[in-house]
Amino acid sequence: MADVVRVNKEGLERFCAAVFEKLGVPRKDAKVAADILVLADLRDKGSHGVARLGRYVEGLKKGIMVPTDKSQVVHETATTALIDGGRSLGQVVGHRAMALAIEKAKAHGTGFVTVRNSNHYGIAGYYALMAVPHGCIGISMTNAAPLVVPTFGRDALFGTNPIAVAVPAEGEPFLFDAATSVVPRGKLEVYERQGKPMPFGWAVDARGKGTTNATEVLENLGKRGGGGILPLGGEGEEFSGHKGYGLAMVVEILSSVLAGGAFGLGTYAAEGSANIAHFFGAIRVDAFRPLADVSRDLRTFLDQVRNSPKAEGHERVYVHGEKGFAFERECLAEGIPLGPKVVESLKKVGGDLGVPWSS
Repeated sequence: MADVVRVNKEGLERFCAAVFEKLGVPRKDAKVAADILVLADLRDKGSHGVARLGRYVEGLKKGIMVPTDKSQVVHETATTALIDGGRSLGQVVGHRAMALAIEKAKAHGTGFVTVRNSNHYGIAGYYALMAVPHGCIGISMTNAAPLVVPTFGRDALFGTNPIAVAVPAEGEPFLFDAATSVVPRGKLEVYERQGKPMPFGWAVDARGKGTTNATEVLENLGKRGGGGILPLGGEGEEFSGHKGYGLAMVVEILSSVLAGGAFGLGTYAAEGSANIAHFFGAIRVDAFRPLADVSRDLRTFLDQVRNSPKAEGHERVYVHGEKGFAFERECLAEGIPLGPKVVESLKKVGGDLGVPWSS
């Protein structure tokens, strides 16, 4: 991979954690936030990785995010809970909420936790994967700032709203982790940083027409001036963009409406508050069948998919999560690849806070 700097995982985690600590985040929580950011880069989801560290720094400095965990359980049953995030770091609140869902699932078979008044929590897959070592299926989703236009609309009304599901299997687990938009905002930012036109079909301009100008779309989104990212499937109904739009609405309902949090245009609407909402679930596999049997059968199913006939010109059929696990193994052996602009931004963040950069 050309024009990249290979960075050691542990060193990158220490650097990010040290940055969070400099801003008043307790060491334990700083490590959680850093681990989640770095895992995004490890799993080839750089749009949600350490390139975003500056945003968290800015959020902490402006008070949009508070450094110490202020989250509280405000309603609870044996299998459910509602948490008010208290404007804490989304990663910290998310980790606590998913851990609670897992605890409830281990005791009662299922556990579901909603969160309101939180912040951006990183990659959804991190939380879903938390459930796997406990013999549980993990579910994670979140709403986000309004970036995505509804089918036949031209104004962004809801977030990229990712869904993640992780299921234990023999060997590596199955992991589905994807936005309900064509791409996350971070993908547009990558093209903006590189000064390149983005693929046509990712987003629309203020008139609701397709565009390849990532900078224009991002600027319009920043001032809520119309246009935005398209839902999964793309523009209109011909390629089922209305289905991605519907999935985004499902995430919005389960995350924010259920929790009594902000939804649609309500996120990031008040000064000094993001008011992001999340939804977490854990389902104990052996509440249905023995874990070993389910894990074996899932492995058989995944192998069946992998070994199915290949389309002309292709050598492999991948199952969800497989590429990410392979990329992670490569990164652990050779280092995490970061673009030069990302490295420079990290050095600047560290320099401003007195945290030395080390690769």
